[in-house]
Amino acid sequence: MLSTLARAATRRPLTVIGLWAAFLLLGFGLGTGVFADLSDDVPDVPGTESDMADDYLSGVDPTGESVTAVVAGEPVSDAALRAQVERTVAEVRKIAGVAEVPDPYTTPGLTARDGQALVVPVTFEGGLSDEAEEEATDSAVETIQRIDAPDVHVSGGELLGRQLGERAQEDVKNAELISLPVVLALLLVVFGGLRAAALPLVIAVSGIAGAFLGLFAFSQVTDISVYAIQVTTMLGLGLAIDYALLMLVRFREERRHTESTEDLVEAVHRTVDAAGRTVLFSGLTVAVSLTGLLVFPSVFLRSMGLAVAAVVVVDMLAAVTLLPALLTKFGGRIRPSKARSQDEEGRVFARLARFAQRRRIAVLVTVVPALLLLALPVTGMRIAIGDARQLPASTEARQLYDTVDAHFPKGTGVSPVIVVLKPGTDPATADRIRALVPHPESRELPGGNAVVELQPPGSVDGKAATGLVERVRDVRGDEPVEVTGVAARLVDFRAMLADRAPWAALTVLAGIFVLLFAFTGSVLIPLRTIATTLLSLGAALGVVVWVFQDGHGAGLLGGEGLGALSLTAPPLIVSIAFGLAMDYELFILARMRESRQRTGDDHEAVVTGLRRSGRVVTCAALLLAVVFGAFMTGGFSPILQIGLGLTLAVLIDATVVRMLLVPATMALLGRHAWWAPQPLRRVHDRFGLREAAAAEPSVTTKV
Repeated sequence: MLSTLARAATRRPLTVIGLWAAFLLLGFGLGTGVFADLSDDVPDVPGTESDMADDYLSGVDPTGESVTAVVAGEPVSDAALRAQVERTVAEVRKIAGVAEVPDPYTTPGLTARDGQALVVPVTFEGGLSDEAEEEATDSAVETIQRIDAPDVHVSGGELLGRQLGERAQEDVKNAELISLPVVLALLLVVFGGLRAAALPLVIAVSGIAGAFLGLFAFSQVTDISVYAIQVTTMLGLGLAIDYALLMLVRFREERRHTESTEDLVEAVHRTVDAAGRTVLFSGLTVAVSLTGLLVFPSVFLRSMGLAVAAVVVVDMLAAVTLLPALLTKFGGRIRPSKARSQDEEGRVFARLARFAQRRRIAVLVTVVPALLLLALPVTGMRIAIGDARQLPASTEARQLYDTVDAHFPKGTGVSPVIVVLKPGTDPATADRIRALVPHPESRELPGGNAVVELQPPGSVDGKAATGLVERVRDVRGDEPVEVTGVAARLVDFRAMLADRAPWAALTVLAGIFVLLFAFTGSVLIPLRTIATTLLSLGAALGVVVWVFQDGHGAGLLGGEGLGALSLTAPPLIVSIAFGLAMDYELFILARMRESRQRTGDDHEAVVTGLRRSGRVVTCAALLLAVVFGAFMTGGFSPILQIGLGLTLAVLIDATVVRMLLVPATMALLGRHAWWAPQPLRRVHDRFGLREAAAAEPSVTTKV
């Protein structure tokens, strides 16, 4: 298949380039439409009690979504300001689609005790079409923002999703502006020429276009989270550079043996046959790592898994089709890599490999405990939905939160635990539920339904709120009572993760094992790879917990300690980082196999593998770290957590694990590292895929 793709790309390079140009236009034209339709409803899990109760409530409750405005910065008792607010409230009530706007001056709790702020909640009618709700929201916001006061902020409901979408678009644009020039500068250092350095960026831009287009396609059938934009874009950009870097390094090696145009085309074919197979397996391992997300019933996790997998496929296809076409047209102007003696090529990495082989026990007893120590905070990890403190200070929602927090009692605006009392509920049970908090609020709904709102102390997803959900579910017994709200969604999300996580892990590990066995023909190398990767992954996640949950140094990264990680961060860090780690493992294993097939020397194969791939792995990890770091400049806490986790996982894996643990464990296993039972050996001989072996680098003679 790879040979067919390579020959098609070299026979019709202009056609291939034209098709990819059309794809780019489509991605940056149609694909960017996804920014207008992003959701912040991450914790929804279809089929859970909180989700079904919310659906039921939306069918019987005549009220719909709401937005909240806060006015502050001067005494609210000022006659001119009061007249403005009362006039604004009257105007908003007249807007089509608005169900209720209470008077903040006469409604208890809406005016701050210090007299410096007031809150105006606006509730819309239920059953509005998307267009009608958007028009009503825009009209209400425009009317409220005409109030002449130092601080006027409006957010919440459908408006919050739009605000986050606009922020995500701005963050992606800024990250690209930061990362692409830095990446180009680093590539210039690596390749020493602009033409070779520019080609990975072309593939990277293709990855970004693929991210936009994939997300837009999925947005037509399911909700796309605001988190998906940054995550898929950063991964699409990073993997594209990884794959292009690997292919270009191999192409420059093959260029040593070319003199004519025909030779150049053959060099492209050899590059795709050799490095292209590694790219294919790397893409498959990342995709398989993401299949674990499909095990979870969460719409968010499934959509993220599908969207990121689609981006990986685009990057992979660009590397094995677009890049060969570009190399056919412009590769003749790219200088071949310098021929070096075996003693000169990758000397640092060869020395590291030999050191780790000689001191394998010392390396293991030093590195493994150190990584386990870094991973220790994971044992106390908590996940939460979080509040507006996760957002950058410049966002409207964060400014609203900070203003309310500064002027109102703690807990003001915290979403209540919502209890739906369906027809037939025992009044005594309903009374026991109301007695769980001091001041419950009840309202009757059509059809004999009732809603009880229980205000928890503390934060929306703290122990008090989630504990209240559990107590309601204990008290109700077999009564037709359902619990929903933000805290209930978090309880159900955590239960879903605990229930499905073992199956997700089993799916991913089994898939990775099969792919690595197909690549190596060994059963011990996959097991060793999985174990060492889990070590680096645990260490990275432990640091993220220590920083963003416990608050050690979070301010240096533009965040703050929140007492818990965003519920989006751990599953995404684990699945994506695991796939990225497999990338570097395959880069090294490919070179090891080549050397072993050529020489039959197991010991030297490890040294040669690191000698010839160490520079590529190190450069790829550094470039990925630059990309992830650029996306962390937006200040959005979940992205900071994901970005830091992936950056650390990549850097730890590409350095400590691949440069020290890999040669140490391979030396410990010795010739048994490539062992497989005879039945599996026959299976691999028949169905396994092999990397094409390259010629040894030319040996120069020192004078």
